[in-house]
Amino acid sequence: MQTLEQLETITLYYHEGSSDKVYQCAIEPAGERFVVNYAYGRRGSTLNTGTKTNVPVEYENAQRIFNQLVKEKRSKGYTPGADGTPYQTSDTEERFTGILPQLLNPIEEAEAQRLLHDDRYCAQEKFNGRHLLVRKQDAAIHGINKKGLLTGLPETVSRDLQLLPGDFIPDGEAVGDHYHAFDLLVFNREDLRPYPYRERLTALMNLLASAQHRFIHHPETAFTTKQKLALWERLRSAKREGIVFKRLDAPYTPDRPASGGPQLKHKFYATASCVVAQHNLQRSVEARLLGPDGWMPCGNVTIPANHKIPGVGQVIEVRYLYAHRESNALYQPIFEGLRSDVAVAECRLTQLKYKPED
Repeated sequence: MQTLEQLETITLYYHEGSSDKVYQCAIEPAGERFVVNYAYGRRGSTLNTGTKTNVPVEYENAQRIFNQLVKEKRSKGYTPGADGTPYQTSDTEERFTGILPQLLNPIEEAEAQRLLHDDRYCAQEKFNGRHLLVRKQDAAIHGINKKGLLTGLPETVSRDLQLLPGDFIPDGEAVGDHYHAFDLLVFNREDLRPYPYRERLTALMNLLASAQHRFIHHPETAFTTKQKLALWERLRSAKREGIVFKRLDAPYTPDRPASGGPQLKHKFYATASCVVAQHNLQRSVEARLLGPDGWMPCGNVTIPANHKIPGVGQVIEVRYLYAHRESNALYQPIFEGLRSDVAVAECRLTQLKYKPED
């Protein structure tokens, strides 16, 4: 059998104009056989992961698949590079775990201003990444996406998690090669979800302080009105995505409340998850959202040259200034990327933030 040192792995890069992409491919052991796993995306972003072998194969077959993938990428202009972050993948990719994250409802600025002065709530930065739980159990580490499915982790994060003692499940946001942990659900088989957030937060900070790590962070937390106002101004001035408010005495409740909830988010600009309805000319797609009377168009979105044009039926994230109520059209839409962690049924008109005078 091949040893780990003998197995093939490669990182390839493509850079031309504003396009800066990375593709990683590796042959990895799976019992007595092997799988070919890959990761891809924009350099510096949280990469998408997958496998080319739905079932393990003999090493010769895995090597043939690996070589073909590398040949295809090289023919498209990808070349090897010295840097990059290898991804840890698993043959259990996309298996349901039964662990679901707590999802936040959005609030308008008036409600956010009220919470800035409410001492029952703390505030943290809202990161522009991928919501991700992580499960470390008996030295095995897996990422869990917002659907509760197993997913890949940046190897930088996986290595840092191995340095932390015990078994645990944090909740956080993956941004590029880094992981911003903001909650702790389980520690050494003790379920912390019924505990108030202030106690879970303390447990998380103690865990992160127990070992040195470069790629796992805890976001700054503001507790007093003065601290929250300062954080608000700093985030807005830096053009960050938004701010999150968390009620300090609330337990961790999975999924998203029908309205309100103990954890709320305010974005300094609006975003919506939309479904691609059709392709237009000049790298543009028509986006649509689900309303009470069926699917409704919400305007056209230009796809930048450094992105592959998404397929019809795929979910994309779109940033915009506001929507027109009479047409639901997005004003100044900007393509943010694909959303593989959002179901088509979640792409609803209720997401939209309308023009204030409407």
